Amino acid sequence: MNLLLDYRPALTRRTGVGEYAHELAAALSRTARPEDHLTLFTSSWRDRPDPALGDWPAVTVVDRRVPVRLLNWAWHRRQWPPIEWLSGPVDVAVSMHPLALPTRAAHRVITIHDLDFLRHPERTTAEIRRDYSGLVRDHAKQAALVVVNSADTARAVQVELQVPSDRIVLCRPGLPGWIGQPAARPEPVPGYVLFVGTLEPRKNIGTLLDAWTLLVKRVPNLPKLRLAGAARPEAGTWLARLQVPPLAGRVEYAGYIPDASRRAVYTGARLLVLPSWHEGFGLPALEAMALGVPVVVSNRGALPEVVGDAGLLVSPDDARGLAAAIESVLRDPLKASAMSARGLVQAAGFTWDAAAVRLRDACSRLPALPAHT
Repeated sequence: MNLLLDYRPALTRRTGVGEYAHELAAALSRTARPEDHLTLFTSSWRDRPDPALGDWPAVTVVDRRVPVRLLNWAWHRRQWPPIEWLSGPVDVAVSMHPLALPTRAAHRVITIHDLDFLRHPERTTAEIRRDYSGLVRDHAKQAALVVVNSADTARAVQVELQVPSDRIVLCRPGLPGWIGQPAARPEPVPGYVLFVGTLEPRKNIGTLLDAWTLLVKRVPNLPKLRLAGAARPEAGTWLARLQVPPLAGRVEYAGYIPDASRRAVYTGARLLVLPSWHEGFGLPALEAMALGVPVVVSNRGALPEVVGDAGLLVSPDDARGLAAAIESVLRDPLKASAMSARGLVQAAGFTWDAAAVRLRDACSRLPALPAHT
């Protein structure tokens, strides 16, 4: 089977979708059978893929100098050109987004990380706002398979997009290569409380800053709050709050953290907090648990599923409850240690190889295609 994966989200800064694409591709290469081949498709006018991708077993990289926005417009709005024109014959074409890659004959597979764009279009921008809400239902209906990253997203796809369960493939993320196996780290001194994620409305940064304002007033020797992630234009209001009392000097914005620095950022944290309104999965919570960092997360979306009994769950619209949960971990070393131990066990259950095998097995059961001509 020749499976093509749209690697474009991983071409530059790998945020959530880019990380998913990269790690799934790596696992598909690692677990390839003799009869399997993986094509990684990239396109950009400016950015080129890492040459090391070409050294992966059973992998061919197809890189086209076509602007991403132009190709997306043609694919989303015209369903042209078919991917085979750019890549050569393939059996299955896997999109990392909810909209399918157009094909001549190959099976189309889409990936839905969450449906927040459908429920809250006001939180979206650019192509997502322009195309996803209006097209996702048709694309989900026509796709041979819909890949999802959590049981929460699977339920949403069944209910809101009316996709039957036998066409949904649950491929949960695993631990990234830069972590390897779960491993405890020494307790950081003095450490900080960490948020990891793009600064955008869905991440609920405003409530986190409200909670931190409460903590500044009542917790002696409160560690700093560190916000790590790229900032969308909507983040301006939050970043402005960091410049004036009571948050000035108490919260720092670290920006986007590249792979080479991520382990150090996590291991310096006493606690990770992720108060999102919704997460289709919540990779930062998994990454933190795998490094022994206690987690306080929202009780919405897939976060309860990812964290299990290892972390504390709070309502994302309750700043006081969020502050109380954070304070309880900071003030109680035994509680923090127990959460860290449970997190290591919880994180060990998530592997990219398992996700790759599930995807390949589901694709292998699709009807055979006519011989390529």
